[in-house]
Amino acid sequence: MEAAAKRFFSLPYFAVTGASQDKSKFGYRLLAWYHQHTLPVTPINPTRPSISLPSKTYDTVSSVSALPHPDQTALSFVTPPAITRRTLREAKDAGVKAVWFQPGSFEDEDLKYAKENFEFAIGGFEDGTVGGEGWCVLVDGENALRGAGKKIVKQKL
Repeated sequence: MEAAAKRFFSLPYFAVTGASQDKSKFGYRLLAWYHQHTLPVTPINPTRPSISLPSKTYDTVSSVSALPHPDQTALSFVTPPAITRRTLREAKDAGVKAVWFQPGSFEDEDLKYAKENFEFAIGGFEDGTVGGEGWCVLVDGENALRGAGKKIVKQKL
């Protein structure tokens, strides 16, 4: 799992499915994390045309298949498991190679499916996570970025 997390961050683009404008939700916090780490991120939200952070407004896409480069995009999930399951199949069809399940966004069958159908799948409690709730970009992301050989450059939210 630790190796997969490092490889996740070797891709050139990132997307957050379940991105939210609500600052109290993890979909907002996860989008903000990618932004603050100066990573090229696209929020996926079928009900909003954009999501605004204090320093930038991001146009959303409505689905994984609407991503400009799905085969070069690492996809983070912060959706309920039923939506995750449906989106996983769409991601596979679109050519996504890497997925990261935030805690609470998946069930065991989803992680199993992802491990069988994607080059890299991160989630759960396998080796390497430093968080108490399992692999989480907010907790494990910086270690994985370093492991991918990326310099951490932060910007204001």
